[in-house]
Amino acid sequence: MDSENVAEDFWLFGYGSLIWKPPPYYDKRLPGYITGYVRRFWQASEDHRGTPAFPGRVVTLVEQSYWESLGDTQGSTGSEQVWGAAYHIVPSKVEEVKDYLDIREINGYSVQYTTFYAAHPVSKQIRCLVYIGMPDNPQFLGALHPQDVAERINQSVGPSGENREYLLQLEESLKDLSTESGDVHISDLARRVRSMEPREGRPYGSQDLNPHKISSTEEQEEIEKGS
Repeated sequence: MDSENVAEDFWLFGYGSLIWKPPPYYDKRLPGYITGYVRRFWQASEDHRGTPAFPGRVVTLVEQSYWESLGDTQGSTGSEQVWGAAYHIVPSKVEEVKDYLDIREINGYSVQYTTFYAAHPVSKQIRCLVYIGMPDNPQFLGALHPQDVAERINQSVGPSGENREYLLQLEESLKDLSTESGDVHISDLARRVRSMEPREGRPYGSQDLNPHKISSTEEQEEIEKGS
């Protein structure tokens, strides 16, 4: 595809914080899912929800076939669908948004493309860009026990805020997408974290969970820094 067509049809799939912290300059948002992957909190975060000295945990996608070889103690997800939101970026702003996303997702994530299935209209299939922390990136931690993940999430904090907040916002945001968009792994971690005493510091719940349009990359960056 030439650059003009790529800009015209640029869609981005968000399966983590992009669900509630959308990219700037989008004109369409569609709830839906991709297949063939498993969402797991197996990616270290040194730049957003943790620090180099005490990395947090954020989600990445693991190919279903590879995930099956890892001996995940949590077992099957019960579904091959990973729910999230797809965003169509205004054509004239595609390059600016790509540059912004490359900075936002720089800590171990790489660009992949996959087919997105929109919830409405159900027949709509879209080729989407998605950022994935591949197994060979230095932040990918492999299969981790859920209790260990939950304890680290409960204690970690970084420039973008508390790791606990990231998990609980993701759970709430997934519930808003569809009656079918729940994630067993996310809900299990959220249950474990809620049973723990929050770390001392800024309380959970200070951010707006509702997605809204951001008018510039600068405004988005300021929101993230203040999160």
